[in-house]
Amino acid sequence: MTEYKLVVVGAGGVGKSALTIQLIQNHFVDEYDPTIEDSYRKQVVIDGETCLLDILDTAGQEEYSAMRDQYMRTGEGFLLVFAVNSVKSFDDIVVYREQILRVKDTEEVPMVLVGNKCDLSAWVVDMNRARDIAKQYNIPFIETSAKTRMGVDDAFYSLVREIRKDKFHKGRKSNKFQGTGRGFPFKLRCSIL
Repeated sequence: MTEYKLVVVGAGGVGKSALTIQLIQNHFVDEYDPTIEDSYRKQVVIDGETCLLDILDTAGQEEYSAMRDQYMRTGEGFLLVFAVNSVKSFDDIVVYREQILRVKDTEEVPMVLVGNKCDLSAWVVDMNRARDIAKQYNIPFIETSAKTRMGVDDAFYSLVREIRKDKFHKGRKSNKFQGTGRGFPFKLRCSIL
């Protein structure tokens, strides 16, 4: 069974824990209790493959920012969560993404942009702008509501698909210099004389 290490990041109060608990336990957490760091595991079937999701729910508060590098190093994919009723949380997405790319020392990391709290009537984030950012980053954008469960599975499952896609492309790149010799793969080697 394949295990996927997913990390949920975003500003404080955007609903990272509520999304995670909704996925894991199928219920909505009403009260806000700032997370330092919580880990959850759930076995699911995505596109016919049974897999284990290892989900790290992270602190959004700035006082815990020193812990970010560590979980960014170990995560395979990231849900970038903002609240549709907070422009600041949306603007913070750029900072999280840049930090992930810096820590991972790469230009592409599996990510999904998540606009949460879609059940609220007072949206202040322009969803067209969110779609444009996702398109610019070449990542999926999912609208969610942890309260109504709208888009919750889709957000996490899309991230797993992004990780699979990334592994497939990295696998192809590493096999780029392989050829075949009588049906057996071999690596091209260079000898300096």
